[in-house]
Amino acid sequence: MKKYVTILFLAFIVIANAQKIDYNTNKGFVAEGYDVTEYFNNKAIKGNSAYITTHDKVNYKFASEENLEKFRKNPDQYIPQYGGYCAYAVAVTSEKVDINPKTFEIRNGKLYLFYNSWGINTLDKWIKEDAEKLEKKANINWQKIKK
Repeated sequence: MKKYVTILFLAFIVIANAQKIDYNTNKGFVAEGYDVTEYFNNKAIKGNSAYITTHDKVNYKFASEENLEKFRKNPDQYIPQYGGYCAYAVAVTSEKVDINPKTFEIRNGKLYLFYNSWGINTLDKWIKEDAEKLEKKANINWQKIKK
């Protein structure tokens, strides 16, 4: 009996400590270490290793102490949609695709990141192919692939 209680307890600990979603942590950080608060100033700025925090078991970098504190006060406001994976790919192919941290959009107060390499800019496609419609598809697809 004690063995089963121990197993149940350990299972509970693992579940309680698990991330809510799968985040894109390329280079060890969400948004490849770019400051997620600066996107809301319409800037893609690399974070500084002096200003790092962890939220939901993943790391974030910030350009300043002020931005770090802004994030700590309300992290959900700054977390990229779809775990920081390419919003267009989540919508169209239901896949988790890496991003270019300099290619982003703020829409309705939310941060969306996109793949942009080898002549393919998915932000351009996102806008051209009706971002609102694609956002709805991405929201549905993300529920299926987020873990």
